[in-house]
Amino acid sequence: MLNQLLVKPAQRNLNTSRFRLPLATLTTVPESPPPPIDATVAKLVLESDPKTLSQTLSNPTFQWTPLLVDNILKRLWNHGPKALQFFKHLDRHPTYIHSISSFEHAVDIAARLREYNTAWALMGRMRALRLGPTPKTFAILAERYATGGKAHKAVKVFLSMHEHGCHQDLNSFNTILDVLCKTKRVEMANNLFKTLRGRFKCDSVSYNIMANGWCLIKRTPMALQVLKEMVERGVDPTMVTYNTLLKGYFRCGQLNEAWEFFLEMKKRKCEIDVVTYTTMVHGFGVAGEVKRSKRVFDAMVKEGLVPSVATYNALIQVLCKKDSVQNALLVFDEMVGKGCVPNLTTYNVVIRGLCHSGEIERGVEFMKRMEENGCMPSVQTYNVVIRYYCDEGELEKGLELFEKMGNGTCLPNLDTYNILISAMFVRKKSEDLVLAGKLLIEMVGRGFLPRKFTFNRVLNGLVLTGNREFANEILRMQSRSGRVLRHVKL
Repeated sequence: MLNQLLVKPAQRNLNTSRFRLPLATLTTVPESPPPPIDATVAKLVLESDPKTLSQTLSNPTFQWTPLLVDNILKRLWNHGPKALQFFKHLDRHPTYIHSISSFEHAVDIAARLREYNTAWALMGRMRALRLGPTPKTFAILAERYATGGKAHKAVKVFLSMHEHGCHQDLNSFNTILDVLCKTKRVEMANNLFKTLRGRFKCDSVSYNIMANGWCLIKRTPMALQVLKEMVERGVDPTMVTYNTLLKGYFRCGQLNEAWEFFLEMKKRKCEIDVVTYTTMVHGFGVAGEVKRSKRVFDAMVKEGLVPSVATYNALIQVLCKKDSVQNALLVFDEMVGKGCVPNLTTYNVVIRGLCHSGEIERGVEFMKRMEENGCMPSVQTYNVVIRYYCDEGELEKGLELFEKMGNGTCLPNLDTYNILISAMFVRKKSEDLVLAGKLLIEMVGRGFLPRKFTFNRVLNGLVLTGNREFANEILRMQSRSGRVLRHVKL
């Protein structure tokens, strides 16, 4: 049904694949091993008719457990409506009862879709089942309000916790401070901190959060003021405090100040750790001081500290960006040789570096290598390769990877759709712009809200290439989503 809806009315009787570009033959994708059970169920949910989904999920062959349900919700993360559909249908299962963690995943998904009433209803359901809501549930909702530009609502969520049977404590206070700081509402966090710090008897974690907030918005003098206030109030600074300030200097490009601060840490006999050195390696490297970055790395090893995965990742990223990907690969091999297992970030950094240096196929080989080593590519991994394929004009290869994402193992996100839609405008062909329209419809159906610019661009492109009827179909869809278009002449 979805495929039929994505094809223009005059073409609906044709046997077409989901997102095929004409005039090209896609390469054969090698067979993959059978997907895990959570990926299989996720694919089943994606392809099921909502009217029969409850019956499908009641099949006795499915042995539902909280872990399985949580993993399926994670698989469906980038298709919010289907994820909530799955959760709600399973909530009516005759024997299975959702766990707290599954409810919290559902609350998170609903709030991400800005369906706040649904999120609150789910929290009400949790309370009815005596499963919460927990402090984590409120933290999730507060974070979604804050990232959605509703910081005041986030604070209200925190202040109203007791009204829903969940009392505030120091941990929940630190959480709301962290949420506000990470969404750059540091002034608001600071006001809340000053008002309530006595009530919650703030600890080093509270002060570290505030120091990090000021560093995030590049106001290191204010972060230093937090350090001073900590000492005055009898709260001992921790290595997290010092490392936060060190990172703050690098973020502001204050390399000399960062080095002097590091030397001061040594002078005061702070127990300098791997995080400190990782911060230095990354900070100097990103600023273009590659030799200095390497010297710090070597000094760390000489002092007997074993580099962590994060340290290697920092150095590899620096070499990819500021030196050469070949040198980065030497460090990668050294890392593996010393028994340090690369993680998702390591592979993503290397793949990005290879693609950036024009070695896209080698980057794809690294994707296969990571899978063989039990590290599954993330949506960010796919997005990097798809973006570089599209930049090189290899649209068919980009779409081939996009098709692979649709099997329930790693669904595309908003960035994936934006990358592909933008790529459809390079050749300015009618069929490419029709495909852009289909992608736009699918992304909206998956709960993503395109920017007005994206709507306008696709509509204008369709009109200019003679696809006025399809443009009208998208315009009707846009009206239902509540967007107001500008400068569109149909």
